[in-house]
Amino acid sequence: MLLKESDVGLCSKDLEASCDMGSTEILEKGSTENLSNGTNSNKQAAKRLAKRLYHLDGFKRSDVAKHLGKNNDFSKIVAEEYLKFFDFTGLTLDQSLRIFFKAFSLIGETQERERVLVHFSNRYFLCNPNSISSIDGVHCLTCAIMLLNTDLHGHNIGKKMSCQEFIANLQGVNEGRDFPRVLLKALYNSIKNEKLEWAADDVDAMKKSPSDNADEKPNGTQSKSVNRIGSSNPFLEIPHDPNAAVYKTGFLARKIHADMDGKKTPRGKRGWKTFYAILKGTVLYLQKDEYKPEKALSEDDLKNAVSIHHALALKATDYEKRPNVLKLKTADWRVFLFQAQSTEEMELWISKINCVAAVFSAPPFPAAIGSQKKFSRPLLPATTTKLTKDEQLRSHETKLKQISTELAEHRSYPPDKKVKAKEIDEYKLKDHYLEFEKTRYEVYVKILKEGGKEMLTNNENDNSGLKKSHSSPSLTQDSSPSSAKVKRNISERKDYRPETPSIKQKVT
Repeated sequence: MLLKESDVGLCSKDLEASCDMGSTEILEKGSTENLSNGTNSNKQAAKRLAKRLYHLDGFKRSDVAKHLGKNNDFSKIVAEEYLKFFDFTGLTLDQSLRIFFKAFSLIGETQERERVLVHFSNRYFLCNPNSISSIDGVHCLTCAIMLLNTDLHGHNIGKKMSCQEFIANLQGVNEGRDFPRVLLKALYNSIKNEKLEWAADDVDAMKKSPSDNADEKPNGTQSKSVNRIGSSNPFLEIPHDPNAAVYKTGFLARKIHADMDGKKTPRGKRGWKTFYAILKGTVLYLQKDEYKPEKALSEDDLKNAVSIHHALALKATDYEKRPNVLKLKTADWRVFLFQAQSTEEMELWISKINCVAAVFSAPPFPAAIGSQKKFSRPLLPATTTKLTKDEQLRSHETKLKQISTELAEHRSYPPDKKVKAKEIDEYKLKDHYLEFEKTRYEVYVKILKEGGKEMLTNNENDNSGLKKSHSSPSLTQDSSPSSAKVKRNISERKDYRPETPSIKQKVT
């Protein structure tokens, strides 16, 4: 459909193909009229754009995803209207995905691709309300299929995921229940026999499949439900369980050192804040007020919560600005510093956190490796393990042996000094990862050999850190002037990103 100059609120073809589709963008060259959220002109413009995207009228297949995956109201309306062109009624989830991917190329930033999959899940559930119990269930299976496709058809080296492993990985993630085994077996066999592919702009070009972008694990938009904690990938997020056991409570001061994937936390967000901490199930809740079992958690409480599956807590031996500080590294490689009220409290927190992680962390998914063979960490599911105590110990021992062997092999072939700096950084990143994982599994194995779950019930009556004190929220304040500049601790720097000794950083 060609657009007339009189169509108020629309881009010309060239302008529309390049603008960011914000709901308040000026959409027509020379026009001063903006689109306000929720206005009729907004919706009509979204419908017209969705139609043009579907029919590729002035757009390429590679243009579609970026217009559907923006995080603004206008883009959401466009995506909703675009999905209306697809009728998935009576089709299986994998059949629907194949049809969907034939229309465009699912490329762009990880978050943008994930938003597109969210829109797909909403549409599939609308067309098949009785096939899967909820939209979250559809989205969870969609992510699972993408991960399976990567594992079976990606360029990773090693054993491929079996059908039984695929089923086991999805235990309990369908709103606390299991998906039907018949459904999961059918999906597994479908993906195994024929990989997912999507269309390319050039019909002669090789089609690009989700497995070719496997160096980035699927992440996504924040879940609408406040009952989920962590990343919004249903494979990785963990549901809030109000009936979970409480293993420890007490005041902790927190400093965020590194965000997800080890990215350095912006300077303005690194300050110390004091919370009342509750280690409940596999989640460390950080609340402003003291814990009351009967009180419902607020959205802020859930936002501050830290999932400790596959995490490791250690004493921050090189952090000298405050006493009694422990360092917590999570499954998604966020790094936190926590200051306890005493040395004994710090050691108790370290013991309890590591014990919960060792006892309840489910076996990891295979790592997804892209076509460029870029190093990629495996996905660490947040669901609680289904293994028995002995099976869990054997699983950790197997991983420890595997990681130790891989680390030794990795270090036996250091990169040549003449190679590119990027390759050296990649080598250091993998070395840092393997060294950390070796330490983590050594701690887990030691804990399970010493009693594991029984250790969580010890010291239940120890109230040294549970009673509220008027002076306790402030903890020990930093005595150094706030304006003084100090060198970043080596331990902190290492947990952000492996660096050469010549690099110097300062923080305030």
